[in-house]
Amino acid sequence: MEEYPCVEWSEKILTGLTEIDDQHRQLFELATTFCGDGDQIRILKSLAMLTDYVRVHFREEEALMAACNYPGLREHRKLHGEFRRMLYELLENARQMSFDEIADQVRYLINGWFYNHILVADFAYVPTVKQAAAAIDDHAS
Repeated sequence: MEEYPCVEWSEKILTGLTEIDDQHRQLFELATTFCGDGDQIRILKSLAMLTDYVRVHFREEEALMAACNYPGLREHRKLHGEFRRMLYELLENARQMSFDEIADQVRYLINGWFYNHILVADFAYVPTVKQAAAAIDDHAS
């Protein structure tokens, strides 16, 4: 597996959608709890919190895309499902893994998969959401 540094937020992945950007930033902050030393109970709690947060974020992001009639929603949901599956597998296997192995997996999932997902899949829906918001603003005026 490719080596990923400790998880860090980057302005390169700002979408310009405040709520989504705040959620992405919080997800990265949660993932930083896997850097440094930790005991198994804290690690498993952090992993469960990360899993819960991902579920909420994906649900809200998908609702936003649905509200704007984003044509790529179905494919985007599949990508979210793939990420959830990887995260659930990690949660399931974490008891048999070392802290370093768990941390490596989290870094891969967040700095690798999730970071690239934002840059490609999330950036793809941003124009649709902004266009829908502008249309609502125009209609309200």
